[in-house]
Amino acid sequence: MSFMIVFGGMALLAYLGQAFLGFLQIKHFNQVYQDLRKQGKVAIGRRSGKLRQGTIVMFAVNDQARILDAYKMQGVTVLAKFKRLPQYIGQDLYLIDRKHPLVQKENKLTQIAMEDAREVYIRVEIGDYKEEKPQSTFKQLGNFATQMKYTLSNKVKGRG
Repeated sequence: MSFMIVFGGMALLAYLGQAFLGFLQIKHFNQVYQDLRKQGKVAIGRRSGKLRQGTIVMFAVNDQARILDAYKMQGVTVLAKFKRLPQYIGQDLYLIDRKHPLVQKENKLTQIAMEDAREVYIRVEIGDYKEEKPQSTFKQLGNFATQMKYTLSNKVKGRG
């Protein structure tokens, strides 16, 4: 067998494996979300990672914004699963920020995701929420290149 056929077969197998594991992760997400939804409203926060691990937190809350249940998924791969966060049950979602003693014990990505969940929940409650579409990586690189061009231009001209 030629190298290209073996390599192509391995690449196809890796792609199909990734797709299958991604499907299982989405199925797990939906199951946890449905379980939380049965308890009340659900506040979801996220901190996506490009090359670092991403984090998603979900809080089931009652009408007074008291946390009824909490879950966190953190990882780089499709093997990441949701883990329960029982220490947040009974806490007020409005007070979940970096200054909260429980949140301070979490890593930075989890803190950001928790603040995002609180922020989105508040914006939805007051009717001011609009889904913001993130920029693509290529658009971010283009913006960075443009910014660097102007910065260098200003330094050369003596304005920077």
